[in-house]
Amino acid sequence: MATFVVLVAAILTAISTVETSGGVSSGARPARVRRQTGELRQEIPAEFTQIYQGSVFNGTEDIYRYTYMQNESSPRAIRVEVKSEGATEDYPLLFVVRQQRGILSWQVPLMIRGIYGYDKVSRTLCPMDHLQVGVKDEKETVYLEVSAASPTALNYRVNATILTDFILSTGQPRNFLVSPSQPQYYAYKMPPDLDMVVVKVSSPNSLCAVFSLQPIKCPVYDLDRNIEFVGIYQTFMKKAAITVQRSYFPNGEFYVVVVVKATDADCTGEMETIQPAYPSEEAFEMRRVKEVNVVVGPSITDSQYVTAVFVGILVFVLFYVVTFMVLFIQWIRQRNAELEGLAPRPEEQGYAGIAASNAEAPINAQRTEPNYGATATDPYTMGEQPAETKPGIPPTDQPNGPPIPPNPPPPRPAQPKSYPKPPMVHTLSDSSMEDDIDMLDDADEDKDIYRTKTFLYVADLARKDHRHLSQKYNLYSWNLLTISVFYALPVIQLVITYQKMLNTTGNEDICYYNFFCAQPAGDLTAFNNVYSNIGYIMLGVLILILVYRRDYTHQKKVDAGDRYAIDYGIPKHFGLFYAIGIALVMEGVMSGCYHVCPNYSNFQFDTSFMYIIGGLGMLKLYQTRHPDINANAYAAYASLAIVIFVAVIGVVFGTPYFWAIFTIVYVLAILALTAQVYYMGRWRLDMGIFHRMYLLIRTDCLQCSKPMYWDRFVLLLVGNIINWSLALFGAVAQPDDFASFMLAIFIINFLLYFVFYIVMKLRSGERILWVTVGLIIITLICWTLALSFFFKGVTTWEKTPAQSRLDNKDCVLMGFYDDHDIWHFMSAISMFCSFLVLLMLDDDLDYTPRDKIPVF
Repeated sequence: MATFVVLVAAILTAISTVETSGGVSSGARPARVRRQTGELRQEIPAEFTQIYQGSVFNGTEDIYRYTYMQNESSPRAIRVEVKSEGATEDYPLLFVVRQQRGILSWQVPLMIRGIYGYDKVSRTLCPMDHLQVGVKDEKETVYLEVSAASPTALNYRVNATILTDFILSTGQPRNFLVSPSQPQYYAYKMPPDLDMVVVKVSSPNSLCAVFSLQPIKCPVYDLDRNIEFVGIYQTFMKKAAITVQRSYFPNGEFYVVVVVKATDADCTGEMETIQPAYPSEEAFEMRRVKEVNVVVGPSITDSQYVTAVFVGILVFVLFYVVTFMVLFIQWIRQRNAELEGLAPRPEEQGYAGIAASNAEAPINAQRTEPNYGATATDPYTMGEQPAETKPGIPPTDQPNGPPIPPNPPPPRPAQPKSYPKPPMVHTLSDSSMEDDIDMLDDADEDKDIYRTKTFLYVADLARKDHRHLSQKYNLYSWNLLTISVFYALPVIQLVITYQKMLNTTGNEDICYYNFFCAQPAGDLTAFNNVYSNIGYIMLGVLILILVYRRDYTHQKKVDAGDRYAIDYGIPKHFGLFYAIGIALVMEGVMSGCYHVCPNYSNFQFDTSFMYIIGGLGMLKLYQTRHPDINANAYAAYASLAIVIFVAVIGVVFGTPYFWAIFTIVYVLAILALTAQVYYMGRWRLDMGIFHRMYLLIRTDCLQCSKPMYWDRFVLLLVGNIINWSLALFGAVAQPDDFASFMLAIFIINFLLYFVFYIVMKLRSGERILWVTVGLIIITLICWTLALSFFFKGVTTWEKTPAQSRLDNKDCVLMGFYDDHDIWHFMSAISMFCSFLVLLMLDDDLDYTPRDKIPVF
């Protein structure tokens, strides 16, 4: 009797279900059959592209059986779309797809991050490795099971279609729609003639999505919660690209998977207000639908790759060839002159603008009596002295004609010069190497007097032992070598770890590459960005070679007792030049390390040695005419370390409070440096400097008609205006890239001092050699081109990875180098030319006595 009652109930339930479901489009549905477990199970033969509607509740199950022929030559995939408006998070509909070698399941509503529910879900079934394994034409069956635990019937709708365009073709774009609950993926197989391709995706809207490349195997991870489990992936908004080598995936075959995120927080970095969506809210689902275009294109060939690498290094090899040719020609001319028994005349070496005074006067001849104090009239400064008698201007046969070459003074004995030692010597790190009070009666020996004269000559600031000063400045290069080794080793280890992490996890959001022009090599994702730094290294080594040649030649002349090398011209100290060459080499090394995996955590690797190069350049320019009072290596590097530390703090903690403190400290530092430079280092940098500065302004500036040192006053006035403006701009604008802001301060101040130096050099009657003028013009052109490429910007670590990809651009040179690579090339050439200018700027003074060379 009980069996009869159960059977009648089952029949009535089946009839009721058929009536309420609205029927099946493909015909009558078979009656449910009772399973031994007590559940009611119904199997329905189904056809593709037909929409089936039904309902299930606790204890019932619908099974749809799809049969199709698998084609070996053109593998196809099946896409299933389901929808249910009555299912809830507590009582969801469960869908299970059974294939020959796998199972795929999901629920409706599909919950994303446990908050957002979607009542419409579309999934592509994995084609079971058909691309990789290959099968003969055969019939396959797919079962779609629908069940629920709800006490009431839940209506649903299912539809299955065969994707005939499942395989992507090279160069042919594919457009489709995706959403968080409707991901899409397609398969691609590299042709035999391609070893590397670029997969690009683009979209007209900026919804946050994930783009992934996965190996051909099941299951395919195509949901927001699991797409990061395997393969390579990126977040993107409007565009993204991944360069793939054949070796990345077996046989060069992979899936291209795209899914939209439930929110844009992962792409914008901004948290959004959570608004839970119910399955019936179709408008919410439509807001997260994204149109996507995918195209797989060929990358450069192996021959193009090798050619681009070879051309990159050939450009800088040409610099070596030209340099050694010039040096060889100079050596031949000098050797011929020695064989003929004639010393090379200055104008024969290109010194057409030598500023030489009467060379017959010995170096210790009576110099023009200097003025002490601001009240005495300075004919040179006020323009009352005739031009032909100004210091540093040679006599000529006719107005504006070439200078008369000086007659060489009698040579000294062929032995190193014995320099008089200063009264007392502390250590090499002492900025003056003398006591603050020298117990001498001669006023000229008191540095507080001769350094504060109204008009100074180089001889006034070149009194210290040349050997001691050379040792002092050589510390710059040795200390920098030590710093470089200790800095570079952990940096190299760190960036290698970053690259391994990227390769292991497949998360390309770790590094900020220009993915539209990222040329891989081995484990490196963007080899071109690393390799393009070779210019810094090669030209830095070339600078070291040129400096060593000058140092060696000068030392030979000194050892031979050449009076011109000992007592004439700008004092030759090459320690800072060696340090500049080392810094340029290390900039190439550190920039290369940074570009292994550029990101927010290691930005300082790329900028640290830029600060050092800028600082050393300013120190060298100042040392040229202030050899006795230039900063020592320890103080200089300590100051640069503080600058780098502040740059890191500014990037990590760039709050308004930081900007307020930075602005105040910046202004105070400028004022202290102004006083130190204005009085040639005779002001102590202690807590009383600002009080003394206040007294100076009240007494000298407000009560006197003119400053004591006009030239320095003009330079420092302009410098203060510019630096105060920079401080005000930083406090108001608070730029995100604080590291670049700090670097801009260095560059602007260096350019300001360099322009001032050139103007004062010409104003003092000195001349610039035509070779140096040509180099200055070339340098300006190179810097203009370099900065134009720098400001184009192809990445930015101040934003999220997805936002940074909005700036990604295609390669612009040989299909291998992007705009930032060209910036590397041009900036390396620009810095090389800049330091050559610095090296040759005062060559016109090699035959001018130092007591005729003005200080400015």
